[in-house]
Amino acid sequence: MSVKSIFRVLITTAIFLLAILLAWSLWQHYMHSPWTRDGRVRAEVVNIAPDVSGQVVALPVRDNQLVKKGDLLMEIDPARYTLALQQAEAAVTARKAELDVRRAEVEARRADLNMRRAQARRRADVDALVVSREAREDAGSQVTASQAQLEAAQAQLQGAQAQYQAALSQRDTARLNLERTKVFSPVDGYITNLNVRRGDYAAAGAAKIAVIDSHSFWVYAYFEETKLPLLSIGDRARIQLINGASMEGHVDSIARGIYDRDNPQSRELTADVNPTFNWVRLAQRIPVRIQLDKVPENVLLASGLTCTVVLEPGSGKQPAVAKN
Repeated sequence: MSVKSIFRVLITTAIFLLAILLAWSLWQHYMHSPWTRDGRVRAEVVNIAPDVSGQVVALPVRDNQLVKKGDLLMEIDPARYTLALQQAEAAVTARKAELDVRRAEVEARRADLNMRRAQARRRADVDALVVSREAREDAGSQVTASQAQLEAAQAQLQGAQAQYQAALSQRDTARLNLERTKVFSPVDGYITNLNVRRGDYAAAGAAKIAVIDSHSFWVYAYFEETKLPLLSIGDRARIQLINGASMEGHVDSIARGIYDRDNPQSRELTADVNPTFNWVRLAQRIPVRIQLDKVPENVLLASGLTCTVVLEPGSGKQPAVAKN
């Protein structure tokens, strides 16, 4: 065999061994390194529902618009609630007048009682030859009657005070309902999938607008259960979106449960065990929440984007899986 032939064999063998080594290295990295391509960008979605019912008369926002906290999103027809507030204010005025009358009546009854008591004391101090026993007894009866009238007036005053407080509460409720005809954004975020239009009827408590909180983006990375021992709370993470953009973050938390498809609950609340068994057992994927630490300004985040997450083992402080 010539030197050239030996050299070809050596080159071929070296390339073959290098390919095997590279494949083995890639396999070890795939199987044992804490990374996953199954990542999803998530965000908090605030479902905006009006607190009162009525027709939508103003809608100053459009789909996918950025809104700030406190911006007006929509307005419900305020006519009915304005009339309700006027009616409640009139009721407050009437109850206030009645309360003043009851207070004046109580004061008059109290003055009358004081006068009757003074007269009874004077008659009691006068000699029996001047004031008869019957007159003294009559004065005592008048005091008793005046005392009963005062107590009745005080009871009516308490009732008038209760009715006045109820009228104030109804007025405040009417004013609050009028204020709630305007619906404001509770967070900074983006309007998404806007389907409401001016003229639509909005029911109280029924969500009409969805707002993506712009300060709440995070990543849910689904790691295989075989890689959980490598994870730690606080581990630094590198996130790469499918469009090539990169971000940085850290492990915030790890889910403690997923649904068991092989053991659903039956209608009788007993275990419904699957009688078949798959010989090829795939590792379950556990959601791991990644908090974003650094997002470049030119990166557009949207809930639902796909990404790859690579963790740096040992960079965290708290272990992911506690030992029993």
